[in-house]
Parts: sequence; C-alpha cells; structure tokens
Amino acid sequence: MSRTVNVNFKMDVETKQRMEQVCADIGLSMSAAFNIFAKKVGNERRIPFELSADPFYEDSNIKYLEQKMAAYRAGTLKFEEHDLIED
Repeated sequence: MSRTVNVNFKMDVETKQRMEQVCADIGLSMSAAFNIFAKKVGNERRIPFELSADPFYEDSNIKYLEQKMAAYRAGTLKFEEHDLIED
C-alpha cells in the first residue's frame, strides 16, 4: 500500500466552488480530481491540457490601455461609433 501525503494550496473561493460543483456532478471528490491530474502529469510528463498566455496582458496592450486611460483622464479621448453597437 502506498503512503499518502497532504498537499495544501490556495485558490479563490469562486474557483473552488465551481470545481466542487463539477466534481460533484461527475461523482468525484476534489481530492480524487487532483489525484487524477497529478497522476496524468507524472505519467505523461506534461500538463494534460493546452496552456496559453492571455493576449490582453501583453506589454503592447497594457501600454495601449494606459495611453487610452491617460487620454480619458485628460479629456482628450475620442469616441467613435461602431456598427456592432446598437443604441
């Protein structure tokens, strides 16, 4: 019989609640779900799903947003109508 250890980590409340609900819906405990994840990582030596950076947080976009906010605060930001926005 293998030994078990406790692993502790933090996550935000909403994420935990959503995960608990999904686990309950498929009949797993969170502990079982994390064990499945850990075994898959260990066996495959990779994260078992695709990871990508959110382009929203790229330096170029942050700089653009900061410039727009500065223009807004200065009262010089120009707003334009867009065809997809309805009144």
